[in-house]
Amino acid sequence: MVGWAVVWALGWMALGVPPVLHEGAQPLDPSKDAPFGLDAVPRWVPEAKGPLRCPKVELVSWHGRALKYGGSVRVYKGFAEQLALFEEVARDVAIEVYGRAPSRILHMGTLNCRRIRTWPHLLSEHGLGNGIDIAGFVLPPLKRGQEAPAALPAQLKKGFEVNVKQHWQAAQPPQGDARAQTHARFLRRLTQALVERPGIFRVLLGPAYPGHHDHFHFDCAPWRLVTL
Repeated sequence: MVGWAVVWALGWMALGVPPVLHEGAQPLDPSKDAPFGLDAVPRWVPEAKGPLRCPKVELVSWHGRALKYGGSVRVYKGFAEQLALFEEVARDVAIEVYGRAPSRILHMGTLNCRRIRTWPHLLSEHGLGNGIDIAGFVLPPLKRGQEAPAALPAQLKKGFEVNVKQHWQAAQPPQGDARAQTHARFLRRLTQALVERPGIFRVLLGPAYPGHHDHFHFDCAPWRLVTL
């Protein structure tokens, strides 16, 4: 079975089309999907055990453009531009929901030379600096003169942190917990906006995907997969 999979993958690679090797993923549509700089890099890892050597790509230290990160992130140069677009979406959705932009994006890592844990024959996009794990956001207090949205709970005019682990499942919290409902609305509106703009990320994973109960994973793999 492994031998057949290798032949199958190499056959697609010879045609210049990256194979879809991840269960549940959908192939890209050349008529709709713009090419990305790492599309032709093989993701297949013949040996599921032992040391892993990740392909060399052009990396940059990214601090953020529209929003800042909790420490700089090390990513593929082309992926940094995708993060810039993501920051704009996160900023705009936060202003819509909270009346101001986040002061910091909380992340759980970018560059990490490893396999996909549940698919050990596949190189993780983290191994290429082509993915990021987002845990949440820090919101500053409303400044004097900033107008709060009418539905914003008074407690959320102060500074706070919204995170995936605590707030993603808060769409129907105990009655009266308006703060948790607001945070859930922000996170779901954010992911909805990203899904509606498929040119930013191709893969969007969240708590509905195994191993992602406390973060979102976004990347630009050569296939599409959305499980939030």
